[in-house]
Amino acid sequence: MDKSNRGEHVNAAYDMTLDEPPNYEEPHRTVRASVVSAFGHDTLDRVPNIDFYRNAGSVSGHRQVRPSLQELHDVFQMKQNGGISVPDTVQDDSEGSDGTPCEDLESNPPIDPNGGGVKFGWIRGVLVRCMLNIWGVMLFIRLSWIFGQAGWGLGIVVIALSCVVTSITALSMSAICTNGVVRGGGAYYLISRSLGPEFGGSIGLIFAFANAVAVAMYVVGFAETVVEILKENNALMVDPLNDIRIIGCITVVLLLGISVAGMEWEAKAQILLLVILLVAIVNVFVGTFIPATGTKKSQGFFNYDSKIFMENFAPDFRGSESFFTVFSIFFPAATGILAGANISGDLKDAQAAIPKGTILAIVITGVTYLAVALVVAATVVRDATGDLLDNITAGSMECSGTGAVAACELGFNFTSCLDPNRPEPCKYGLMNNFQVMTMVSGFGPLIIAGTFSATLSSALASLVSAPKVFQALCKDNIYKALHFFAKGHGKNNEPIRGYILAFIISVAFILIGNLNTIAPIISNFFLASYALINFSCFHASWAKSPGWRPAYKYYNMWLSLLGAILCCAVMFVINWWAALLTYGIEILLYIYVTVKKPDVNWGSSTQAVTFVSAVSNALSLSGVDDHVKNFRPQILALTASVRTRPALLDLAHSFSKTFGLCVACEVFVGPRSEALEEMNANMEKNQMYLRKAKRKAFYTAVVCEDFRDGAVALLQASGLGRMKPNTLMMGFKTNWRTAGAEAVQNYVGVLHDAFDFEYGTVVLRMNEGLDVAHIVEAEDEMLKAAKEANEEMPNGGKAKGLFRKSRNSSQQVLTTRVSVCAPPPAQVARMNEKLVEASNLFKKKQPKGTIDVWWLFDDGGLALLLPYILTTRKKWKDSKLRIFIAGQPGRSEQDKQEMTSLLQKFRIKCSDITVIDDLHISPRSESLKKLDDMIAPFRLLENSKDSAQANALRKQFPWKITDEELSTFEEKTNLQVRLNELLQEHSKAANLIIVSMPIARKESVSDFLYMAWLDSLTKDLPPTLLIRGNQKSVLTFYS
Repeated sequence: MDKSNRGEHVNAAYDMTLDEPPNYEEPHRTVRASVVSAFGHDTLDRVPNIDFYRNAGSVSGHRQVRPSLQELHDVFQMKQNGGISVPDTVQDDSEGSDGTPCEDLESNPPIDPNGGGVKFGWIRGVLVRCMLNIWGVMLFIRLSWIFGQAGWGLGIVVIALSCVVTSITALSMSAICTNGVVRGGGAYYLISRSLGPEFGGSIGLIFAFANAVAVAMYVVGFAETVVEILKENNALMVDPLNDIRIIGCITVVLLLGISVAGMEWEAKAQILLLVILLVAIVNVFVGTFIPATGTKKSQGFFNYDSKIFMENFAPDFRGSESFFTVFSIFFPAATGILAGANISGDLKDAQAAIPKGTILAIVITGVTYLAVALVVAATVVRDATGDLLDNITAGSMECSGTGAVAACELGFNFTSCLDPNRPEPCKYGLMNNFQVMTMVSGFGPLIIAGTFSATLSSALASLVSAPKVFQALCKDNIYKALHFFAKGHGKNNEPIRGYILAFIISVAFILIGNLNTIAPIISNFFLASYALINFSCFHASWAKSPGWRPAYKYYNMWLSLLGAILCCAVMFVINWWAALLTYGIEILLYIYVTVKKPDVNWGSSTQAVTFVSAVSNALSLSGVDDHVKNFRPQILALTASVRTRPALLDLAHSFSKTFGLCVACEVFVGPRSEALEEMNANMEKNQMYLRKAKRKAFYTAVVCEDFRDGAVALLQASGLGRMKPNTLMMGFKTNWRTAGAEAVQNYVGVLHDAFDFEYGTVVLRMNEGLDVAHIVEAEDEMLKAAKEANEEMPNGGKAKGLFRKSRNSSQQVLTTRVSVCAPPPAQVARMNEKLVEASNLFKKKQPKGTIDVWWLFDDGGLALLLPYILTTRKKWKDSKLRIFIAGQPGRSEQDKQEMTSLLQKFRIKCSDITVIDDLHISPRSESLKKLDDMIAPFRLLENSKDSAQANALRKQFPWKITDEELSTFEEKTNLQVRLNELLQEHSKAANLIIVSMPIARKESVSDFLYMAWLDSLTKDLPPTLLIRGNQKSVLTFYS
């Protein structure tokens, strides 16, 4: 591992090397013998090997990098001795690891008994823990009362329904944990890797908290039992409440000591508690066969009797009790099924252990609960006085009319218990005595020991589970403030800090918490985890991702969905307000994690379902014809790298926002072998920049020998079905006069191609320019230099002021020269400063002003729709539309009324409509002089030459502007100059100008003349958009 990463705040949950292209360089690598012997010759190909599929930082083996496709496909390099240069596999440098084992259990190497951490099998690690957690105090204290209220008929239903919910959850959990390597984190790990960090992060936090508070609940249950014994022996230390607090705190300290001592000690303690618990359970069965004494009979115990069994069949709900209240009391006893999964990082083979141990634990505990309950229901009556004087001679009284028929026939008259006028209720029988198990058992103190064992084992399991789950959550760095608790200690990577935090929480609730109020909330927290585990299994199955291949096949997606629904229903049955509170907390945490967007990618089923939905929606769109009412601009923006032309990207994003498609495109010009590597390296970086800049856009790139060919490829192939661009957006080529004939022909050719493919076309011009590539490059170089300096510093680069964003560094970037012949640095800095300011113009909220729309030609309405869309955005809401149209002299008012009526029908508001009726006037002579000077270097001037000379010039410079062409298009040329004069007059103060773009006919107007038109039309103006629709309607006034 890279030691330089130790102690840093690094997210170890994902491979940061994915941000960079793989590096296959290594000083010396030899041919692996296995490869040569397998194929009989030197080859760069590698045989399949598990090391190629590992994650970074794997503790079970080093990740190796297979040769890239480029290495296999490119021209091979010959060695000096004539052989092929064949690199060996490369060991990963573990970049991105935080220096701690990431618990990668892919191949489970043998455990070193002297050195490595302790790992448990399925019995000690899962089965024992789950049984101890499920067998709680319910078994000895409340089970008899539940069967007294519900009868053994509905009592079986209560236990069966609980087991159904937990069994379905166990099946879902088995499917999830056998679909790949399971690391530490239990329920949190399973949910987060299945549904993503949003669900996992929210449930992980409340699940860890629930386990910590559960420690307090179980410990208080233990302390209450001890205090009852102290009461009976008049040995209270202070008073019952404070004695519970004292005993509870001492118990938690002892449990903490066992936990911190290590998992091996904790496992030994669990085995001891299991033995005590098993003896106590056997003690109950043994007691039922020991003949009942008179005292026990008076308390309702008569050994096995069919009359008692049949009398206890029907329910006898008393007071406010019902089936649902009884079920809500029992169900928390079944919620220990995650005890084994919670220590998944400490299991030898979690994939095999969790399904086997959990399901077997549910079966064993379910059968035990049922057997104990039925045994008690067959031997103990519902009500008993405990008075030996109630003994009667069998047959001496008529028993059929009494309420306690079975007891009457067995020689005891307990009818007084049913008398509503009885001064105080009976204290014995299934309905009244919570200590029935102690009475039934062969040796009473063993039941007390079993109660102690049940509470302490559950408390110990929760005390271990909470820090383990919490540590896994903190390692993933979803909540950055909690990363402090990610650090582990010792050979087992024990979460000592987590143990201390769980200890503090449990002690706090022992001292100040109202546990009767907290209990239903904790049960609901556990149930929420079960619901999400079931939903995770359903969701993954429904997504039908090829990566969903669980080795455990005994699951069903609809059964998992039913399990999730049942868990949610049970939450409301237990306590409706606690269920609502649980959902509220989970939603808040979900929103928090969603907003923070943790930088992790676990291949969740949420991603798979999103992809499936996207494909499904795209296919459904393909079956529907486009309608003008649903038209929206889908932008194909030729931005190059997304950081190169920020103003163009920002404006394109304003048009599409989150409601339309925006594709930022780049054409890499040059030989494919050279440009391909650069393109592949930049793909992920550019898309990542779009995400960080919150630009809802895609990035795509192509490699071509020629810019125009690349643009044509993008115009034809971008998009999918109906989800394809319909509007090309590009920047104005300000350097067209110095760029050369080929560059200008390519640029104008792209516009012609866009028209050929029926794209709407948008060209943005800003006086300061759009391209900030040289500034971005300078910033990157300075950041790289600062990083290198930081790495070289002995204290890790913590010196004050190291590459802070100061005026000096900013000035250094801004003085970057554009070319060798650039002006002095001070002037360059001013130019770059203006360029940077202009590039950020559309990021800011626009001041109050206008968007001037010069809608001169009806292009289908795109020139009007795009500015209207801008006014609906927050940044442009203070900008009002002003419409300028061309009109005939003498009918300006009529033209204005017609346009006003049309805009009203379109439901587009504008602040003013101006009719320009003097477009036909010739431009000023100085304006024409500027145009002549602009095109002078590109004119052929064939009329001043003889015919032979003129023909030779035409062949040599076919791209130049001929005198004939100038004469033919004189009026259209003058129109562009005149329009600029009018724009200067009316729109000089506008925030943005929209102008209908003139179209040049192919092979009629030369490229340089067309560029002169566009330049003359838009020069010396505020930011200007030249827009031309594809002559198809994008606006309608029909409903």
